[in-house]
Amino acid sequence: MNKLLIVGTVAFDAIETPFGKTDKILGGSAPYIGLSASQFNVQSAIVSVVGGDFPKSYLESIQAHQINTSAIEIIAEEKTFFWSGRYQKNMNTRDTITTDLNVLTKFNPIVPDAFKDASVVVLGNLAPANQANVISQLTNPKALIILDTMNFWMDNALNELLEVIKRVDVITINDEEARQLTCENSLVVAARKIYEMGPQFVVIKKGEHGALLFSEDKVFSAPALPLESVFDPTGAGDTFAGGFSGHLTKTNDFSFENMKRALICGSAMASFCVEEFGPKRLLNLEESALAIRLQAFKKLTQFEL
Repeated sequence: MNKLLIVGTVAFDAIETPFGKTDKILGGSAPYIGLSASQFNVQSAIVSVVGGDFPKSYLESIQAHQINTSAIEIIAEEKTFFWSGRYQKNMNTRDTITTDLNVLTKFNPIVPDAFKDASVVVLGNLAPANQANVISQLTNPKALIILDTMNFWMDNALNELLEVIKRVDVITINDEEARQLTCENSLVVAARKIYEMGPQFVVIKKGEHGALLFSEDKVFSAPALPLESVFDPTGAGDTFAGGFSGHLTKTNDFSFENMKRALICGSAMASFCVEEFGPKRLLNLEESALAIRLQAFKKLTQFEL
């Protein structure tokens, strides 16, 4: 079985939307990626760090989805990374209320020996120095390395980020970040500039408007599934990355044609994520649900000329 390595945050989130709010719940990029990828029956592991306040029950809920958590370091005397935010009525805009890095400031990612040869690696939104550290520990020269990042690192560690971008195969960022990284308004021009930085594939996420895939002169657009209600968008981008990487790990096919299918898988998984607070929907997803939703995507996009 091909292996998927996930490096990212495991955290507490407190979320408020027009539909309600939560106290501290399971959050961070890695659980969303891992739970999403688990729908593709791949062997995966999370590399992260939490504090002594992180409940054992949360780790057990992740492990229950066949995700290896042995590389989640627990620093007993520290507190877990915490983020809280509030979404506006349109659900596209959110305000960050609190960001407490806590234990994350001491994170030194150590890739377990059993996953150094992973066929697919997802570098979640972390400091570029940590992402570079992980790449240096990998032993599989054919591994597909997928990078996620955000505007915070563009503002505070741009040179280090550009060096990491040179070393990855796929970059996934949203439309705002693509424009900031390249100083271009057109996403087509922005994607071309990012491609010239090193990655073979550029994925630009557009939230409720779907996602775009670029490679050389090829372009593919995946829609977002129209939903009657979006309950909580938190983690949707990471869930997308989990579906995208889960499909690629399962198929071990990194061609542009299969990347297109992976994009649809990512969009399908993201459509589940937004239906409930936090990762609750992913934790309780029925086995047949993904196949049904992929058929819905097919009907949405299929037409004849």
